Amino acid sequence: MSKIYYTLTDEAPMLATHSFLPIIQAFAKSADIDIEVPDISLAGRILANFPDHLRDDQRVPDALAALGELAKKPEANIIKLPNISASVNQLEEAIDELQKAGYAVPDYPSEPETEEEIAINRQYAKVLGSAVNPVLREGNSDRRAPKAVKDYAKANPHRMGTWSSDSKTFVAHMESGDFFGTETSTTVTKACKFRIAFYGTDGSERVLKDFAPLKAGEVIDSSVMDLSKLKSFVEEAIAEAKEKDILLSAHLKATMMKVSDPIIFGAIVETYFKDVFEKHADTFEELDINPNFGLAALYEKIKGHPDEAEIKADITKAINDGPRIAMVNSDKGITNFHVSSDVIVDASMAALVRGGGKMWNLNGNEEDAVCIIPDRTYAGFYGAIIEDMQANGAIDPRTFGSVPNVGLMAQKAEEYGSHDKTFQMSAEGKVKVEDESGNVLLEQDVRTGDVFRMCQTKDDPIRDWVALAVRRARLSNTPAIFWLNGDRAHDSQIIRKVEKYLEEENLEGLDIRIMDVTDAVLETLKRAREGKDTISVTGNVLRDYITDMFPILELGTSAKMLSIVPLMNGGSLFETGAGGSAPKHVQQFEEVGYLRWDSLGEFLALQASFEHLAQSAGNKRAGILADALEKANAKFLETNRSPARKLGQIDNRGSHFYLAMYWAEALECQKEDHDLAERFAPVAIALRAHESEINEQLIGAQGEGQDIGGYYYPDSEKTYSAMRPSETLNTIIDGISEGEELAVSGKQ
Repeated sequence: MSKIYYTLTDEAPMLATHSFLPIIQAFAKSADIDIEVPDISLAGRILANFPDHLRDDQRVPDALAALGELAKKPEANIIKLPNISASVNQLEEAIDELQKAGYAVPDYPSEPETEEEIAINRQYAKVLGSAVNPVLREGNSDRRAPKAVKDYAKANPHRMGTWSSDSKTFVAHMESGDFFGTETSTTVTKACKFRIAFYGTDGSERVLKDFAPLKAGEVIDSSVMDLSKLKSFVEEAIAEAKEKDILLSAHLKATMMKVSDPIIFGAIVETYFKDVFEKHADTFEELDINPNFGLAALYEKIKGHPDEAEIKADITKAINDGPRIAMVNSDKGITNFHVSSDVIVDASMAALVRGGGKMWNLNGNEEDAVCIIPDRTYAGFYGAIIEDMQANGAIDPRTFGSVPNVGLMAQKAEEYGSHDKTFQMSAEGKVKVEDESGNVLLEQDVRTGDVFRMCQTKDDPIRDWVALAVRRARLSNTPAIFWLNGDRAHDSQIIRKVEKYLEEENLEGLDIRIMDVTDAVLETLKRAREGKDTISVTGNVLRDYITDMFPILELGTSAKMLSIVPLMNGGSLFETGAGGSAPKHVQQFEEVGYLRWDSLGEFLALQASFEHLAQSAGNKRAGILADALEKANAKFLETNRSPARKLGQIDNRGSHFYLAMYWAEALECQKEDHDLAERFAPVAIALRAHESEINEQLIGAQGEGQDIGGYYYPDSEKTYSAMRPSETLNTIIDGISEGEELAVSGKQ
């Protein structure tokens, strides 16, 4: 029997799975395909990492580790839905929920002191941030908008904000002392081991990371964010925002870059509220207030303190005296500085560009903004887009070309600022990357508070990335541009490898170029405005940023992208778009029983997964299911069956019903497999006959709050009940099996 591994994740995708999974399983069974559902949710990962704290009946397998091993095998066929890239706040909320449910997982020690706390902290480090993707991504990324999706977007263009040439919005970045300016890089010539060690000016020595392997041909980097220069830069950005009378905002990725970016966020918060932190230094030390956790944590910790009113008044005064802060939620008074994970740069900057360069102020009105993106490594990408929009106006989705992406990410390539090679310095000295013989591979001068980071990029993934880019360019007859900056230390190493591996490829008739990031942005936008497609070939972080920015410009959302990861050992990973896990959708569902999550990304990934099984396992029926699902997806778009925007209209569950009906109809009409057509003909007939009744039941379930038994670790039975409220639909779907007649009560 063939297998598809359909991951159970978090928040809105998790809810959607409880509605869509029974449909998938019923249809897949007809092709002798088993759907396994490994739990890689945040709560599931927490439980898997602390078996010794749980009763035998509470322990769960480490599904993520098992999937990571599967990803290295040729039989891998994994559909990965969006999951929480946990911030510290989210981790602590999930821990609290599990503890209240009777799971004795330990508290998270954010500043561990004892050996036990250090050990617990290390275990939780496996859960924090972008913990899932590096484990599963044993291949490089091929992300693009399917033709049916692109055609629909052109025929039904989303709303774009108006850009004017007098827009004051701009990206503020450092000119020195950032990761870009301090980066050093080298290519390892032979396999060895490396460690990261700190050597203090006082003669002290400390191993930050003990010996780990390096492969021959690996590119390794080191860089430092100078905390003092960062704060000076922020002061300048604050002054400029005040002078220009525009909003001030910070755009980081504290979830993926879970070590470095919360520190940078904290430096921005502490600098803006410098007078507050200085005046109340003793109180803040007493309450253990850390600016890295933002205003939300500060407000929580001062609650009930004798100085609470005075501190709040001083914060308000700082905001009134300084430039206005951009808001995350104007109605609730949540600023851009409340929580580091509230403003994720790839999503927030794409929304800003789509919205005409505006962000929200305290009164809920749109204004121009200074966008603080301290590190020049990627700030130029956003700065160039903003300047293009100011010069040429907003794009027109009806005529805009497509920007597929081939992204370098296999085997943890370019995992910056997030994992076990990023540290904040507690003293002045040097950080050295050394091999086992004591040879210094990389070296950085550091001062107290600076952030040091190192990363690795293996040679085989780079070669595979180049080959994938050439293959995609040839298959789609589309120019491809490698976005690489020759002035950047890391990119200069990568350029040499790209040029070498391109020589091994047949490039006849292909337009493949290497361009500086800023030039690549402008060339790609110019071509797209002319209606031409251009493949962007980028490193891991730019891949993340591009695959939100361009889909949101092209389609209005990044959730409708087809994301295929051809795994290097022959399997495939299918990611369901870049839409995040949509916590606001869950809140709405819990309040009024309406789920706005659009599952089109799941539909597209499932189609590609079936196609892969047809080719890799020779499963003919899987191919028929895929062809029928392609027709169903096209009809789904043509008839606009995505969730509506208002309560009382079609939501996620209704979308699943229509997808199931269109899928059954396509199988009913296909001519390749008579038995399969006979099997699904009564299903299609029953779904059509009961369309009104099913819609009444699904929409009738809206309007009331839903109890699913938990946010991070919901009760499965309650969630299925909430997400499958149509008994008529359930009876039809659950009755799909060989030779079974469908008898459904209700209106015909």
